[in-house]
Amino acid sequence: MNGELDARTGVKETIPTVLGYIGIGLAFGIIAHTSGFTALEATLMSLLVYTGAGEFALVSMYAAGSSVFAIALAVTLMSSRMLLMSLTLAPKFKEERLVKNLWLGFLLTDETFALAITKLNYTDGKLSYDWLNASNLMAYLTWAGSSCLGALLGGLVPDTKALGLDFAVAAMFLGLLYLQLISDKAVEFNLQLIMIGVTALLTYLGMIVLPSNAVTIVVTFAGCLLGMGIKHAFFK
Repeated sequence: MNGELDARTGVKETIPTVLGYIGIGLAFGIIAHTSGFTALEATLMSLLVYTGAGEFALVSMYAAGSSVFAIALAVTLMSSRMLLMSLTLAPKFKEERLVKNLWLGFLLTDETFALAITKLNYTDGKLSYDWLNASNLMAYLTWAGSSCLGALLGGLVPDTKALGLDFAVAAMFLGLLYLQLISDKAVEFNLQLIMIGVTALLTYLGMIVLPSNAVTIVVTFAGCLLGMGIKHAFFK
């Protein structure tokens, strides 16, 4: 990683991260297929919903017979951590137009957020729209393509739980969190990532482990509240 902030550099520096998206996307596509979704539906979900953990939760809750309202509420709550990430990066783009900021916020993920936080160590705390947009688009297209391929290959894996595929997204996030903690120079960003990690894991457990139970909503909401509490405690 270097101090350049152009689109080409954004693509280049995101490649190692999106290689992990391929495996996770394939896992999601396979699980979506076994849960009754077609390849087209899985792909559209990845393009429109675009929240890895939330999509895993969605297909798991659908398979468990949860209501549309419960699924929508749970995925929304689970994805609320992205608001915290967007608020963290927003000051770096205050000179950009609103539509550009909304676009960056829509495509931001745990992984591109971690990459952006690391990038700040090489650019004196600066980011550019071109760099982050290129990084986001790389992740977005790789995720959608991998989801589609996984759904097409879904028939080859009859038992996804036996392979632990439903835990793939949490495993990827933990790996990124660990790498960030041992490399980031700024303690405040480390604390921020820990906060996001705790929130993500609690909400993940609420969605995946308890997909058909009313406790799902409680655990998910608790995770979001805890994340917000830590955010305000350390970053007033």
